[in-house]
Amino acid sequence: MKTQCHCGQVTIKLPGPPTKLNRCSCSICRRNGALWAYYVPGHITISGSTDTYVWGDRMITFHRCQHCGVLTHWLDIDSEQTRCGINMQNIELSELEGVPEYDGHKP
Repeated sequence: MKTQCHCGQVTIKLPGPPTKLNRCSCSICRRNGALWAYYVPGHITISGSTDTYVWGDRMITFHRCQHCGVLTHWLDIDSEQTRCGINMQNIELSELEGVPEYDGHKP
């Protein structure tokens, strides 16, 4: 399974489909329309160049394609963390049928 930005320059290979999806409603995720699935960083492969943005508590870096600007994923600044977020808005939605969705950050 893989996701990619609009222009295809950033690709993320995943070990399989997510078990659930998080439509976070924090200020940045809501503005980006992100739909997150969480994976272990060592189990995914990211290719392509991204720009990053860090905000708030400075715990994670949001990554977007340098060419088309689409938000692709976030990584924890602390490399000891065992979770990263992949924006599943970048995959064919039919591949996510039946995966439950929740809002893990209500304002």
